[in-house]
Amino acid sequence: MQGCLPLRLAGIAMAFVAHGAYAATTLTMATEYPATSMPGQGVSTFADLVRAKTAGEVIIDASYDASKGIKSADMIDAVEARKVDAGDAFAGALAGKYPLFGVSSLPFLADSLSKARNLNKAARPAYEKLLAAHGQKLLYTTPWPASGIWSKKKLDSVAALKSLSIRTYDATSQAVMQKAGARAQNISFADAMPLIASGEVNAVLSSGDGGAGRKLWEHLPHFAEINYAMPVSIATMNLEAYQALDARTRRAIDQAAAQTETEQWKRIDGRLQQNYANMRKNGVAINTAVPLAVRKALKDAAADSVKAWKAAAGPEADAFLKPPAKKR
Repeated sequence: MQGCLPLRLAGIAMAFVAHGAYAATTLTMATEYPATSMPGQGVSTFADLVRAKTAGEVIIDASYDASKGIKSADMIDAVEARKVDAGDAFAGALAGKYPLFGVSSLPFLADSLSKARNLNKAARPAYEKLLAAHGQKLLYTTPWPASGIWSKKKLDSVAALKSLSIRTYDATSQAVMQKAGARAQNISFADAMPLIASGEVNAVLSSGDGGAGRKLWEHLPHFAEINYAMPVSIATMNLEAYQALDARTRRAIDQAAAQTETEQWKRIDGRLQQNYANMRKNGVAINTAVPLAVRKALKDAAADSVKAWKAAAGPEADAFLKPPAKKR
């Protein structure tokens, strides 16, 4: 009978777990970007912090590279329908259905980190309100390094700009590139890669951050620093999933989200230099002196973008773009 004791204890332990005494809660979270990109690192940072702050009682089951089949443009709908419990999405892609999210990727508006921080702070209450209307809670935002143009050939003239068949990341950037004379498609990063590999697309508007750059430099060996925008990605969680947790666990989620946001905005400092070093090491020619004629063509093409976005986004849009009041 003594030989049966370990089996009995094991059975009791399994029953204990089955009744929830030690069972972890698993929440799924998805992004279409690689784990080494800024959004990917945000997801993994959040997952690690949640595990630590809940002592392993909540596990974030993270997936990357659109492996769940969910791209940024569909993430709010997917989280609302509980296809995943949480998700990270590029805000510009969300703007096709929810124009408010397009503010961070407006061209030449937030072309520095300080401007991007201020814009994100101004927009955050509206992001929270919109997500709440879709049964969600904003977790954190992730900044991207400034967007440039990756291309097969050097972008050294207006003629070269007009020869581009370029992947853009939202309707605004598509319109800007078309007005500048390029052929432009607003498609997800995941959908763009086969077209880049085939040569159908010969340029990409992107920072090429992290693993995204690794995929791009195999086909597009030139990068033009145009500082088009410093957009953000949005991490959101299904509100029912959040409210099903006890108060202590919700506080842990909130703390993990706040800490992740702080880490992400710290992480962006120096990220451009890291990316450039890695790009150069892998044969990418970086053009930091894009001809004035090219810059002017792009800015002229972008002239009406803010006005068009305001019309689409509605009355809340004006509040985002007012400069912060000066201290007296």
